[in-house]
Amino acid sequence: MIKEVEVSIYGAEQICASCVNLPSSKDTYEWLQAAIGRKFPDQKFSIHYYDIFHPPVDEEKNAFCKKIIEEDLFYPIVVIEGEIIGEGNPRLKTIYAEFEKYGYVSM
Repeated sequence: MIKEVEVSIYGAEQICASCVNLPSSKDTYEWLQAAIGRKFPDQKFSIHYYDIFHPPVDEEKNAFCKKIIEEDLFYPIVVIEGEIIGEGNPRLKTIYAEFEKYGYVSM
């Protein structure tokens, strides 16, 4: 059995100043959730959205939200199993490759 991968999307309602003309963070979250589900059907994964201006109680995720703001990182930021996989305009090919590293098989 493969490990259930955890995907975290960090972003905000307002679009990143450097990411004008790109989808919102929430739209990216919904798009990725659907795309990953289609690519790897019947293979469990968890995906969560975190608003960087309303951080969660979780200490680690809260600290990462602060880092995004302090370091002026482009958002949305896609994190898979604690590793940043994409910033601003994430690429599906990169995300799919990361899933395959964990044993997911595309259908």
